[in-house]
Amino acid sequence: MTPHLIVSDLDGTLLDAGHDLTPGTIATLRALAAQGHHLAFASGRHFRDMLAFRDRLGVPVHLISTNGAYLHAPDDRLLAARHLDPAIARQLIALERHATVRLNLYRDDDWLIDAEAPELLALHAHTGFGYRVAAPHELDGEGVGKVLYIGESSRVAELEARIRERHGSALHVTYSMANSLEVMAGGANKGTALTSLLARLGIDRERCLAFGDNLNDTEMLHLAGEAHVMANAHPDLTVRVPGATRIGHHAEQAVAARLRERFGV
Repeated sequence: MTPHLIVSDLDGTLLDAGHDLTPGTIATLRALAAQGHHLAFASGRHFRDMLAFRDRLGVPVHLISTNGAYLHAPDDRLLAARHLDPAIARQLIALERHATVRLNLYRDDDWLIDAEAPELLALHAHTGFGYRVAAPHELDGEGVGKVLYIGESSRVAELEARIRERHGSALHVTYSMANSLEVMAGGANKGTALTSLLARLGIDRERCLAFGDNLNDTEMLHLAGEAHVMANAHPDLTVRVPGATRIGHHAEQAVAARLRERFGV
């Protein structure tokens, strides 16, 4: 069988309602790897937050993390990275925001936050990865892959408008959830990271299957020859990627079901 690249978002897509891999999904992905297909996870999560999911599979998986700011090989080698310009990162860190909006920085090896927010840790219960409250001197803007603002949707939307007005195309601005505004360097997104991975593997985009549920998956789905949008997807995603196939809900293991149908595993 001709090898394909299968790339999937995690939360709201490949993971179930408890933000975990189900036994059925694990078995499906292992069977695809045994057939010779390439696997990749593409997430807004930090690289280290994705390792537990990859390691449970026990097969090679490339990792596109921090919304495409980083690309890692299955052996953890860093293949590509796009950091924010430190001067711009410092402007984003200093941007005036409501007291309830949490500032997060994803750097190469850690996740910094400006104040405790224990409610955010539930999403990471299956990985053991969590934030560290930053000391003031650590907020220097160096080595930042992503600035993430988490708060009420209306408050982060206000920040988005100000960031776009000030920086325009110098930054890539998107959402992973309605309350999570994600800011990366211009050109840093899941699509550009996927382009790099396809070139490294020598696979045409027509032999790439991609799965996603939110706006930060837009570029990746546009690129893939076979794009799939979840039933639980952000309503604007189907508008942005009109050619995508709509499949079932992430809580019903719809990605695994589609893959079994497509490849007969």
